[in-house]
Amino acid sequence: MFLYICMVSVNFQNVNNAYKIREVSSPITTKTPASNPAEIRNKELSFRGETSIITIRTSLTTKDEKKKYEALSNELELPYRKKLEFALKSGLLLKNNSNDKSSVLDNLYKIVTEERDPGLDKITILKECLDILANPYVITQNCEDIPAPYKRQVIGLITNLSEDPKTIAATRWDLDNMHTGTCPAASIEFDLATKHTAEFFRMVEGLTSPKNEVVKTIKMDNLSEKSSEAIWLLTTFKTPHTMNGFDTANVLLKPDENAIIRARIQNHHRDTGERSIIDVLMQSTLMQLGSQQTYNSLTDKRAPNAWTQEDGGLIDFEKTYVESVVEDKNTTSVTYQIVDENGRLKGYEKDFGTIKKELLDTLKMGHNIIIGYTWPDPDNGNRLAGHEITIVGYKTNAKGEGVFICQDSDDDVAAPIELTESFLLPKIHHAGLPDSIASRDFKYEDSWKIGLREFQEMNQKNRA
Repeated sequence: MFLYICMVSVNFQNVNNAYKIREVSSPITTKTPASNPAEIRNKELSFRGETSIITIRTSLTTKDEKKKYEALSNELELPYRKKLEFALKSGLLLKNNSNDKSSVLDNLYKIVTEERDPGLDKITILKECLDILANPYVITQNCEDIPAPYKRQVIGLITNLSEDPKTIAATRWDLDNMHTGTCPAASIEFDLATKHTAEFFRMVEGLTSPKNEVVKTIKMDNLSEKSSEAIWLLTTFKTPHTMNGFDTANVLLKPDENAIIRARIQNHHRDTGERSIIDVLMQSTLMQLGSQQTYNSLTDKRAPNAWTQEDGGLIDFEKTYVESVVEDKNTTSVTYQIVDENGRLKGYEKDFGTIKKELLDTLKMGHNIIIGYTWPDPDNGNRLAGHEITIVGYKTNAKGEGVFICQDSDDDVAAPIELTESFLLPKIHHAGLPDSIASRDFKYEDSWKIGLREFQEMNQKNRA
């Protein structure tokens, strides 16, 4: 029974809704906000270290940098000028770990000096960028409401201008009670912002431009060891791309066509705790990439495909595929929980000591870890439901307990949270680990191969 990364497939009766937790709230009650996010980030860097050599610069050295910084500063009021200064002094502003080696400063400057999407305000976008630089924990999946003046038009788009009262009423209810299933996308968004900062803002610049798109060059061996299989993946996921020989490809990343509607609404009507313009466009882009270009931002649904017959969140290797493409790295999903065909926990593939070591070794390599955790859903016969969060660090508390520091895009807390290892380890269904750690015990087969094979076997069984 296929269950690997995506919590969406933990509910085996319908193979759905584990990424999306509309009906049940997360049972985690022991999580508490960590201290100041900027302090946590600095401590993490010293704890984990960086595996690549990146020069950290905290002062402007060229006329071009000074010109761009001044241009940004002149557009801002004092609170945001302070955030701009923080970005400089922390070394974030001059980072150039992007696909084209442009810096964060370069891309923020393009945002305010070049044309934006006609429904988006450049200064609003700039402020959202600075909010994320000051505290990436503001990234959220919490869905925005549709204000009354726009609701009729949005319902018309969703229903294809249906005049059926029941259809209209049901669509209105869905809009008024929507909670997005984009936690995998939000987790990857957070990881990009914190680990590939310049690339994140290069993507923001492209997605908020009139074209609403960005082109990225990726290494084919980060998708699969065999070039032919990597090409197959790009084609199967319907990712627009052009090949550069056999080693690299240029991929086109773009949100679904309805995402810009939500983004434009958020430009003027964003309420506290809702997704920003950046969140909307980034999460849509990542959902599109993983769902074979079938995501609809207005309904928060994707089309079924060869691996899942549900219309919810991303499943296991869809999330891994997205992470591998946008971060251009080889990530392996390791499954820790054994779940029976009824969606209930049977046991574990590894002992908790081994799981902990794999997680800590990954943190020491300088990586965040996107995990899926589960809990029995009392409203669904205690079948497992789940959610994606990101582990960003580890510490020992005053009681001597091991504590994982995490980011949760669905907790209404714009700060790190702390979960004791005794609480979290038994709940981890899967974790995205570097291949070097995932393959220490044995060589993992690519999850997309396993998923496709198991789906085909299930179809054959149903036809028998």
